[in-house]
Amino acid sequence: MKQQPLSTWHWKRSEYERLVDLGLFHDKPVELIGGQLVVAEPQGSYHANAISVADDALRAILPRGWVVRSQMPVALDEESEPEPDIAVVQGSRSDLWNAHPARLSLAVEVAESSLEFDRNEKGSLYARAGITDYWIVNLVDRVVEVYRDPAPDAAALHGSRYRSLEVLRATDSITLLEIPSARVTVSDLLP
Repeated sequence: MKQQPLSTWHWKRSEYERLVDLGLFHDKPVELIGGQLVVAEPQGSYHANAISVADDALRAILPRGWVVRSQMPVALDEESEPEPDIAVVQGSRSDLWNAHPARLSLAVEVAESSLEFDRNEKGSLYARAGITDYWIVNLVDRVVEVYRDPAPDAAALHGSRYRSLEVLRATDSITLLEIPSARVTVSDLLP
């Protein structure tokens, strides 16, 4: 007997948001990534604290008119609603009452066990969404990987990738592309 290939359900963001509104995922760490429901990795204390450290560092350098969101949904496209560890968006919190932000100035993932997933899966997803500034706070190597210049690439998981990667050490600093006055030292992003 020939076995039929397995098929999966491809979720739309509107369907996913409806399930969230109904409470189906209450207290469950689920993200919609490229139409698939992905269970987020559990956070140990080191990882959780690293997110807080990076969040504090970014809040400290941003001028008025910018919002830092930690582990909150972003509406990237019709099949993706990830929850980056940190997202920087222009505007104010009152702009976000009725919808998740769709345009990010910066997405940051803090990575330990999720490093390859954040590089490949989320990197391709963020590039496809046109996010020009994507950083991975790499806890394994104690560096920050700065990805820029998103472009289409049929070979990438979600059809796009970043053409530029710069790996920065603790003594280096980074300026946000859309906020030239916002500069942070890599050591301030690391626990």
